[in-house]
Amino acid sequence: MPPSIPTEAPAVSRSLLSHTALFSTPTPWSALLLFGALCLPGCSLLPSKDKAEGADAASAPVIAESDTPSFAVEVRAPDAVRETLERHLELQRFRNLPDLHANELQRLLGAADANARELLGTLGYFAPTITVELTETRDSKSTPRTVVVTVQPGPQTRIASADIDFANTAGNNTEGRARQQQRVQRDWSLPPGQPFTQSAWDSAKTGGLRQLQVRRYPTARIANSRAEVDADTHEAKLSVTYDPGPTYRFGPLRVQGSERYDPDAARRLARLPTGAVYDEAEMLDAQLRLASSGYYDAVFLTLDTEGTDPEAAPVVAQVREAPLQKLVFGPGFSTDSGARLSLEHIHNQLPVIGWRAVSKLSLDRETKHASSEWTDLPNNNGWRWFAGAQLQREATGDYDVNSGRVRSGRSKSTKHIDRNYFLQYDYANSQGLTANALSPAESSTALSINYGWTGRYFNSTTAPTRGHGIAVELGLGTTLRPERDPFVRTLVRWQSFIPAGHVTDDAGLGRNARVALRAEAGAVLASDSAQVPVTQLFLTGGDTTVRGYGYRSIGARTDNGQLYGGRYMAAGSVEWQRPIVYNGSMTDWESTLFIDAGAVADRSGDLDPRVGVGAGVRWRSPVGPLQADLAYGVKTKEVRLHLRLGFSF
Repeated sequence: MPPSIPTEAPAVSRSLLSHTALFSTPTPWSALLLFGALCLPGCSLLPSKDKAEGADAASAPVIAESDTPSFAVEVRAPDAVRETLERHLELQRFRNLPDLHANELQRLLGAADANARELLGTLGYFAPTITVELTETRDSKSTPRTVVVTVQPGPQTRIASADIDFANTAGNNTEGRARQQQRVQRDWSLPPGQPFTQSAWDSAKTGGLRQLQVRRYPTARIANSRAEVDADTHEAKLSVTYDPGPTYRFGPLRVQGSERYDPDAARRLARLPTGAVYDEAEMLDAQLRLASSGYYDAVFLTLDTEGTDPEAAPVVAQVREAPLQKLVFGPGFSTDSGARLSLEHIHNQLPVIGWRAVSKLSLDRETKHASSEWTDLPNNNGWRWFAGAQLQREATGDYDVNSGRVRSGRSKSTKHIDRNYFLQYDYANSQGLTANALSPAESSTALSINYGWTGRYFNSTTAPTRGHGIAVELGLGTTLRPERDPFVRTLVRWQSFIPAGHVTDDAGLGRNARVALRAEAGAVLASDSAQVPVTQLFLTGGDTTVRGYGYRSIGARTDNGQLYGGRYMAAGSVEWQRPIVYNGSMTDWESTLFIDAGAVADRSGDLDPRVGVGAGVRWRSPVGPLQADLAYGVKTKEVRLHLRLGFSF
């Protein structure tokens, strides 16, 4: 279409000519009048205030609501269903529509019955009695009309039967497959007799599928599912068929993003059980080992199920490598040793040997410490070499000890067990101590061969709630100065979490209460005249041992009453931990009651336990439990606050 502007100007001109002919205006005035008329269209192009405001209003979004509601909604129903109806009824969306006509409101009222029945069906009520009424409330200034929805939900539908079936699956391990399928059926969360709700039905189906996917069948899916509801008998018959798909086994580890470090080293660090049946927990453990190795800032493992052989499915490790060197400055605080400052240097690939070195300086109220620990990458059998040295000045009992230590050996870590053996040289110089027959000398050295074994069988490495752990250390050595005397040093530690009841909130969510038991015993066996370095002796007391007493404040005594490390030590603890429910909801907090006891002496018959009792709270933080305990030392008659973050064994 041609532009319309040229055709409009002649029309304006013709009208003006007709106007001038009618009134016989003189020529000069005619020219002036003609000029003014021509200017009028231009003036119309200037933005006026009203037009500008209209343009702004046109560009703004239209809000189809008014400040005054068109009607109110009142739900009269039992508590079990009222909240759901009040929150999800479609009527609620149209309350603030402006100028709502009567016929439109009647249409909404007609749809409200079906909408309410649909919502009640998701809660298991399939035979309700529903009344929807419109009441005029002319006396109310806020809402002139009220829609009253009265509901009698009737009996809730319950599960009559649940049929869980599996499609035919391929695989050689028929026994393992059968056990896993039986576990899905046994752990089905919606058994006969339970109320039927849509959310519970969805959760039960998803839970069964998840049990298949986390082990053996990562590509499992729901082939079909059906819930047959009889509104007359208020019973539901459930059936679901899972298609597990093929059995998957771990194939080779493929590393993506590796530039600086050897990809084969990642395989040895991850310790993924190649050839084993797929297990999500095993893959997450391998991911955690890679992430905690120090060589990578980020690690993400996935199983490649696209176009691969299920019997050897590759595991893809996407990594972001850590810098070759890193310097870390860290302030800290603990109730045992006060404020702490530390400086740590990490070198992930030492020149020539390629080992990883972690060197650290730390300073707190009790200890001045400098150390360097070097570790090799593990070999194909999981064993790795390590070497380390440290210098330390530490308050030990009533005196200060300047000590040094050099060690070298091999270690191996598996899923539950850590093992190591090493040769160690110790030097200790005690200041302010007068030696006697049973106390350590002011200066002594020793050489020992040591073996350590630790087994951890907890359900979580960061915040366990059940399981147990045990650790054994054994050392055979000889003092070198002032005299040569053989000695044996042993230490045994044990900890266990035992369920002690189940705590649930109003929504049915629950966690186990538990009893935490801990025991520790150590001994240094040597002749009475042997001057064993004080760093090989025992002290106890503090946040992680006997609460209610100062850090390492429980030990043996010299003839003049000075505190020092003893040759025998025994400690134990009993703690009751219970989740806290607040306002009917489960929280991430727990309350605790505990009793600790510990003793140190130079003779086993002289062990005199120090007892601490108290209470505390725990917060389940992402990095482990944050513990705050208030403990009373029965012997010292003092109250101490103990703070600790994380769990270690």
